[in-house]
Amino acid sequence: MKKTANPPSIPLLPPGLKKGDTIGLAPLAGPWDDQKFSAGISFLTDLDFKIRLPPNSDRRFPYLAGSDQYRLDCFHELWRDPEISAIMAIRGGYGCLRLIDAIDLDLIKKHPKILVGFSDVTVLLNGLYRHTGLITFHGPMLTTLAGMDKESIEKFLLCLTHRETPALRPNRLKILRRGTARGRLLGGNLTILSHLIGTSYEPSLTDSILFIEDIGEQPYRIDRMLTQLKLAGRLKGIRGLILGDFTNCGNIEQIWDRVLELLDRSIPIWADFPVGHGEHNMTLPLGVEVKMDGGNGSLIFCQPCLGK
Repeated sequence: MKKTANPPSIPLLPPGLKKGDTIGLAPLAGPWDDQKFSAGISFLTDLDFKIRLPPNSDRRFPYLAGSDQYRLDCFHELWRDPEISAIMAIRGGYGCLRLIDAIDLDLIKKHPKILVGFSDVTVLLNGLYRHTGLITFHGPMLTTLAGMDKESIEKFLLCLTHRETPALRPNRLKILRRGTARGRLLGGNLTILSHLIGTSYEPSLTDSILFIEDIGEQPYRIDRMLTQLKLAGRLKGIRGLILGDFTNCGNIEQIWDRVLELLDRSIPIWADFPVGHGEHNMTLPLGVEVKMDGGNGSLIFCQPCLGK
């Protein structure tokens, strides 16, 4: 399929999950911890989902779950299989950037499915949305499921099983700049978004509500990536900004202050939103129209994220 400059005007909605459906586990990036792997499988089976395990990998790759061809074949096989209703990344780390250019976009478009993950999977979530219009889901991976808090688990199930996504009203939300805005929800891991600049898989952030999160980056590195986005003109057209968790990233208030310096326009900016690498990781559908309601600090989903 020919790559598009911008996502199609009509979003491609994947069918929602039902109890008894099969979730395919995709080794898209780095190797995983076997204990967390087993805990994630128990979590999903306890919710009455069936599981499709990936074929064994030779594990010869120290920072990858397998060769590029192995990981790509696993992904395509899951997407072709009519019994698979959703595909969940097993773990992040690194590796999706090595796959994105070889993914069969025609296959994605002909057979829309739920794709859920975060961190390194930000590459696929944004890249597939941009070129096919598929609504993708920034949410837990198999190896993070057992560590999520109760509210994140509830929102994960609601988002992937209900056509209409309930509004999110986080208790701990901090409003750095007040206001109301509406736009397409895009974003993910800040490091990955900065690495996508200049590629055809970079999301077009004009008129978007952008959310970002990260882990293990010192404040000066977060500053550098935010400044890069600013100098590249990527923050110019956004309508609102949501800052998620910045786990083990030092003084979070330094990051917030830098954001306020860079975004001197009068757009709403929220912080401490429960999305990222911590136990609070709300599932967010990328590509849907949302509204930041500054009056009560709620994120309202203005259109369905799942098909019938």
